Amino acid sequence: QVQLVESGGGLVQAGGSLRLSCEATGRTLGLNAMGWYRQAPGNERELVATITISSGGSTNYADSVKGRFTISRDNAKNTVYLQMNSLKPEDTAVYYCHAVHLNKYIGPYWGQGTQVTVSS
Repeated sequence: QVQLVESGGGLVQAGGSLRLSCEATGRTLGLNAMGWYRQAPGNERELVATITISSGGSTNYADSVKGRFTISRDNAKNTVYLQMNSLKPEDTAVYYCHAVHLNKYIGPYWGQGTQVTVSS
């Protein structure tokens, strides 16, 4: 099993910044990619950004966050970060860390979520 523990959420004014962290613990060998999703009240959960765990570290972003958010990883710490700049009120949501395994029959894994609130 893999456990994902998020931190770094909070309340910030529009235009501000926050950095989320997600540490994977447990049987992390074999994780292929990690990322962030978010869910606002009344909305479906949506992808924010993903990054592969391999040496290439390929990234993928939702159009709504391109140019403002940056995902990165520290493989030695099994940790993924989401740097969020120029935050907007519409970024307000619960942000969930997500991890997928090379073996499609294992996982995926989700964190418990961390609240991000952007005030106007």
